[in-house]
Amino acid sequence: MRDMNKSQGRALFMISVAAELAGMHPQTLRIYEQKGLITPARTPKNTRLYSEEDIERLRYIQRLTTELGMNLAGVEKVIELEGQIESLHSRIAGLRHEMEQVTRQLHAEVEAVHKSYKRELILLPRSEIVTTKKKR
Repeated sequence: MRDMNKSQGRALFMISVAAELAGMHPQTLRIYEQKGLITPARTPKNTRLYSEEDIERLRYIQRLTTELGMNLAGVEKVIELEGQIESLHSRIAGLRHEMEQVTRQLHAEVEAVHKSYKRELILLPRSEIVTTKKKR
């Protein structure tokens, strides 16, 4: 059950208004709630309150069922998969951020090692460089 505090500052609609805005019967909203497709906020007296986001979700469900001919099980699966995709996108973004941090850290470490080699490097004049040829 969603807490009303999460919807503060947003318009909230009772079931009859929400159903009208979404272009469906109030009983359809109850069925969608039963199936877990929508979770309206509740008042202390248990009255359903739908946010604008809820109305958009109802319209989306309606498009899936009417335009694409999906049944509610299909709609549930689509919504579940979209949630997984969103979760994976978040995970990818987090991994990219982590990879960038590690890359910056490694670059800094390589630069530090490179600078230390420059300090320890002794340049010899060309005349002092001895080369050996491999015997054949």
